[in-house]
Amino acid sequence: MSGPIGSPERARWFFPTLAHYRRRWLGADVVAGLSAGAVVVPQAMAYATIASLPVQVGLYTCMVPMLVYAMLGGSRAMSTSTTSTIATLTATTLVSTGVAAGSDDALGSLITLTLLCGLFLLILRLLRLGSIVESISTATVLGVQVGVGATVAVGQLGTLLGVDADPSGHGFVRSLASTIGELSAVNGPTVALSVGSIATLLLLNRFAPKVPGALLVVCGGILLSAFTGLQDAGVKRIDQVPQGLPTPDLPRLEDIELLVPGALAIALMAFLESIAVSRGIRDVRDPQIDSNRELLAVSTANIAGSFFTTLPAAGGFSQSAVNKGAGARSQLAQLVTVVLAVLVALLLGPVLSELPQATLASLVFVAVVGLIKLGDLFRLARISPVDFWVASATALIGVTAGLLPAVATGVVITLGLVLRELNTPRLSLETRRGDAIAVRIRQGLYTANVSAYMRAVVDLVAVQDPPVTAVVLDLRRMEATTITVLDALSDLDRELAAGDTTLYVAAVPAGGRRVAERVRWYQDLQEQGRVHATVDEALAVAAP
Repeated sequence: MSGPIGSPERARWFFPTLAHYRRRWLGADVVAGLSAGAVVVPQAMAYATIASLPVQVGLYTCMVPMLVYAMLGGSRAMSTSTTSTIATLTATTLVSTGVAAGSDDALGSLITLTLLCGLFLLILRLLRLGSIVESISTATVLGVQVGVGATVAVGQLGTLLGVDADPSGHGFVRSLASTIGELSAVNGPTVALSVGSIATLLLLNRFAPKVPGALLVVCGGILLSAFTGLQDAGVKRIDQVPQGLPTPDLPRLEDIELLVPGALAIALMAFLESIAVSRGIRDVRDPQIDSNRELLAVSTANIAGSFFTTLPAAGGFSQSAVNKGAGARSQLAQLVTVVLAVLVALLLGPVLSELPQATLASLVFVAVVGLIKLGDLFRLARISPVDFWVASATALIGVTAGLLPAVATGVVITLGLVLRELNTPRLSLETRRGDAIAVRIRQGLYTANVSAYMRAVVDLVAVQDPPVTAVVLDLRRMEATTITVLDALSDLDRELAAGDTTLYVAAVPAGGRRVAERVRWYQDLQEQGRVHATVDEALAVAAP
């Protein structure tokens, strides 16, 4: 039997992707979950090292956040743990607080940071701001990703070469200078292991993309470390990985004010990445992605995960692509990945402790180099120079001033461009009848753009030849209004009257009219017969 499992009504809020679930999908979901786990588990552990955190933190991120997203998320195939962008922003934020890497203070601050990230996402959901966050431009996100890729790649060089150097959380310039200063101490066996690991990953990605390259490289590194003399040759292993599941812990509140800017930046990137991934892998037969549902799912995943010492979580493209490619039909696949992560934590701690640091660094290096999408930058330069400069400026700030200023700069630039676009007056002279003209306002009027529109109307009237004695303002786009807009229209009426030109308004929608009728100026307009339902009606009165 292959009929649907469960009630669609009960699945609306909890496990929505299991609505209308069919038994014949079960095998594909199990295979997809195991395939994604083979990528996401070693990758998440590697990403934890970006922030100089114990690898088990990455492993824990494959448990609680994944489970919670599977309960609430609307994407059928998205795999939710952490990403290179999120891990790098986490590293930058923790470094800015001055906590010591790997200390109890660092873990306490991580709990606070992940919790703040989830709370910011929840606030965005409560205010229904999902669509506004999505307006952050592709160019800004690309610039941040290029900055992340360059910063993290350079930050991994020390580990790849077997030297002590500042990690990527200290920034591009400092990490590069530190690595160059240690070149005389390069460890040959470590370099050989790094080159072999990177080459294997690149070749598998290129010629056998369905093979779990991350898993093979990790297994190979463990075997080499355990059964050869790599450690005696100076190849460093990761710290001891404790066996067992994460235990609940409380946030560290001493540095909360220092963590807020970073948490906000991480929250924005987590949502943007999750939305981009969920929509990018969506099948045309799947339900549409609801940005506000995704905000709720990702925020709850981070809030719940924070108490179990996880990195901030978001949808990851690579593991989601593997999940989708292996045939995932629902979030049951992610539940399989969670079970796999739990088994690894319970049974394989001593085995994972054999893993060379260079192997994990190789995973990170290959993943983040893929973020430096020069082809996309060239495409922007060819199609939209403005977007190219936004992306380039964001990337440049990322590698010089840091990733948090880069995110802030990118958001400010994006909002500036949006406001410039919205505030550019778009009006047209629709018709002229005798000494009267009809002017159509082609955008909604609001506080920030109304002054520019009123000046544009005055300028348009001034250039009419012969002069006009009446102006009909077509306000059909004024679905809503404010006292500032109405005051500006009143000022326009007085200014036109001073030049012996009479203002008429037409086609005001019901929403705008309800507010306008409370204002004395509009009431006077109505009494004087200068408010009309249509433009033609107003022109008939203005130019009989």
